[in-house]
Amino acid sequence: MGVITVRVCCPADLAPTVSELFRSNPLTSALVVHPGASITPVGDVIEADLPREAVNAAVDDLMELGVQDRGTIQLLPVEGWISKTGLNAELRTPGDNADAVVWTEVVEQAYDGSQLTWTYASFMTLATLLAAVAIVTDSIVLVIGAMVVGPEFVAVAALGVGIVRRRWQLFQQALRTLVLGFAIAIAVVALLAVVGRLLGLIEYHQLLLEARPGTSFIFSPNAWSFTIALVAGAAGALALTSSHSGVLVGVFISVTTVPASGNMALALVFGIWHEFWGSALTLGLNISGMALAGWVTLAIQQAVWRRTTTVERRLLPMRRQPH
Repeated sequence: MGVITVRVCCPADLAPTVSELFRSNPLTSALVVHPGASITPVGDVIEADLPREAVNAAVDDLMELGVQDRGTIQLLPVEGWISKTGLNAELRTPGDNADAVVWTEVVEQAYDGSQLTWTYASFMTLATLLAAVAIVTDSIVLVIGAMVVGPEFVAVAALGVGIVRRRWQLFQQALRTLVLGFAIAIAVVALLAVVGRLLGLIEYHQLLLEARPGTSFIFSPNAWSFTIALVAGAAGALALTSSHSGVLVGVFISVTTVPASGNMALALVFGIWHEFWGSALTLGLNISGMALAGWVTLAIQQAVWRRTTTVERRLLPMRRQPH
């Protein structure tokens, strides 16, 4: 996806400045102005097609003009486009569109994915319940299913986004969602485990006396647990900031956050404290490893693209000169 349409709705007095901003940018492959088309705010609508790599600089310029305070800035991905001018603009832009990070999109996705909503809590609880059943039955297949259902990764990644982009409200929101999300899931599954114990569906010897080769790793963390979390966190951050969202599935089934919470709920009910604390350690190692790797990966990406944007700005005056 190489082109993004930047749509601006702004008051009429600001529109000429915005139009000139896009008009003077040689990377603008198409520019459309709709005078008086905006009702709220009362003013104009301006649309410009830019290579994905050039969007961050354009958004920064628009925000310096205060467009976000008096109107709106929308980023509309173009699914398909045919334009020689657009292709030439993309080829002239430093960097590659497949690697380009549009920070506005990343921050918005982080905000959306780290809210503690009914849906988030439900998915977390269902994933933890699946993990608990997997532990009772010693089913590695159910463990993988629980990992995939768990919605916690975006909230973990949002911690790094909040730090790198200095969005402290986002950081606090993500941390609150993680803590409360896991607490709610563990509490609900623990209550269900009590019911299962009373009904004879879960017995003490199933958890303590019988061998569980498929799931014992959940409460026995080691150096590899943290290493895997680091690798998964870096891969997840890259997937979150690029078009390779399919990689996230691999991230989900690489870390044992949800299985750890499921085992914590069971161990809490049956008083198996070495498993409880072992699972708590596994949970902590996975979250801290993913958060750390995600933060470092995002910081490197920001530094790289900041340098790319600087190079792009230096080249723009040269490109504006007539040949």
